[in-house]
Amino acid sequence: MGSNSSRIGDLPKNEYLKKLSGTESVSENDPFWNQLLSFSFPAPTSSELKLLEEATISVCRSLVENNPRTGNLGALIKVFLSRTKELKLSAECQNHIFIWQTHNALFIICCLLKVFISEMSEEELQLHFTYEEKSPGSYSSDSEDLLEELLCCLMQLITDIPLLDITYEISVEAISTMVVFLSYQLFHKEVLRQSISHKYLMRGPCLPYTSKLVKTLLYNFIRQEKPPPPGAHVFPQQSDGGGLLYGLASGVARLWTVFTLGGVGSKAATPPELSSPLANQSLLLLLVLANLTDAPDAPNPYRQAIMSFKNTQDSSPFPSSIPHTFQINFNSLYTALCEQQTSDQATLLLYTLLHQNSNIRTYMLARTDMENLVLPILEILYHVEERNSHHVYMALIILLILTEDDGFNRSIHEVILKNITWYSERVLTEISLGSLLILVVIRTIQYNMTRTRDKYLHTNCLAALANMSAQFRSLHQYAAQRIISLFSLLSKKHNKVLEQATQSLRGSLSSNDVPLPDYVITFFSSRLLQAGAELSVERVLEIIKQGVVALPKDRLKKFPELKFKYVEEEQPEEFFIPYVWSLVYNSAVGLYWNPQDIQLFTMDSD
Repeated sequence: MGSNSSRIGDLPKNEYLKKLSGTESVSENDPFWNQLLSFSFPAPTSSELKLLEEATISVCRSLVENNPRTGNLGALIKVFLSRTKELKLSAECQNHIFIWQTHNALFIICCLLKVFISEMSEEELQLHFTYEEKSPGSYSSDSEDLLEELLCCLMQLITDIPLLDITYEISVEAISTMVVFLSYQLFHKEVLRQSISHKYLMRGPCLPYTSKLVKTLLYNFIRQEKPPPPGAHVFPQQSDGGGLLYGLASGVARLWTVFTLGGVGSKAATPPELSSPLANQSLLLLLVLANLTDAPDAPNPYRQAIMSFKNTQDSSPFPSSIPHTFQINFNSLYTALCEQQTSDQATLLLYTLLHQNSNIRTYMLARTDMENLVLPILEILYHVEERNSHHVYMALIILLILTEDDGFNRSIHEVILKNITWYSERVLTEISLGSLLILVVIRTIQYNMTRTRDKYLHTNCLAALANMSAQFRSLHQYAAQRIISLFSLLSKKHNKVLEQATQSLRGSLSSNDVPLPDYVITFFSSRLLQAGAELSVERVLEIIKQGVVALPKDRLKKFPELKFKYVEEEQPEEFFIPYVWSLVYNSAVGLYWNPQDIQLFTMDSD
């Protein structure tokens, strides 16, 4: 690296990186740092990102060997920390070069940390933060909290630096570095319940930033700010011929576009017009923080913040018993959630908010435009073949949570939709939202019965239908037909199971003990057959109404009115933490992990 433009393949031979990782100590006041941080190289492609990782590994291993004697890692971090104190002023003064070099320092730190974390324990990493220029292997007690200071600095950078074209890159890099700090989970098969980085984030000087950080990450997601256009940060060429100073700034913008369109391990490309690396990284970090396990002596403060924040229009006082709360514009958040449901992480955020924040749930259920939220969820379920199972589960649980509310179940039949183009089984020129919801859920049930045979999926689909059933109104003819077909199919399966069970118990039951599950069906069928063929819809309805009056009540069993509620598993982190980190692995912009190193979940190698 340095003031000349660099290529990824040349990094292991780069004189500045060799000096950083070598046997010579570099003081934090040495001019070397300005030279090191004035680097640029062309934007890597997805495959070159893997090369960047491999090139970084060789530099890191040399630094691991020599850092106990040189303390150069600590010196680099101190250089970055000293620069961040002037970052806000530099943004206000439009000091492009200072911000660019500060970004470069953080970029190097992030690359080094990612390799350190993949190859050593947290205790070893923490020790590397304490080494200074002394006798071999010695460390200073005064710098034991350098790691904590760096984490706090990153949180302050994310929350306090204004988002401008010239600060966009360093904001993304700060969020990415925090994700990397927490990535130890990737290299453990079991859920981490005690971690040094978790400890720093949940207490001490980092704790006061909790609500501000969560609020900032949410607003980054809401705003979906796109990166500055390539060439937006063109710096004048140095008179001494020191190279193209604009290289990294404009290159990173192109790099973001490449990665957002489909990074390593991602399943689908994101449309370029929806690309926002800052929003994407912010959402991933937010989900990681929300799913950290509780400390032994305190709950996760980031989850507390997510559970308790209120609408900006809510003027009621904050309860003193609820820490880390704040206010945010619910209308803007609702709009962003509606627009972003094509991604797993946005659906997981919606689930998290609906399930854990009663303020959000009450607000959403009171909206008069629920179709904007429900339709994207239904589309996820409709294209079940193209989605991963976790995404389908989250969409289905969201529906289950919504159908727990009778007001929702009534209102969806009052919303009339026209021309649902993504529903291809039948042309639906006009249908209520409620009828469409029924059609999609039944289709999911039938898909599950013939393909995946997942008990969990089956149970939750039926629970959602059962919750809605008492409020069915003015159903579309096709929806009513599909309900009858589903009931017929389930009855046949039920009767078959019942017959097998009866045969196995033959002789132990009297004829009076054998249940008649289809007696209602038989009664009405016989009356319709007696009425003759070619009956109009009106005539069928009339016969059914007359039959209801004449139906012998003594043959029916009265069922209590039930409401199925979603209940999270006893240890939800066993599901959600691997899920969240799989999203990070697949979706994080500009971050690559060797799939062979991943322990938390199974990944195929490239």
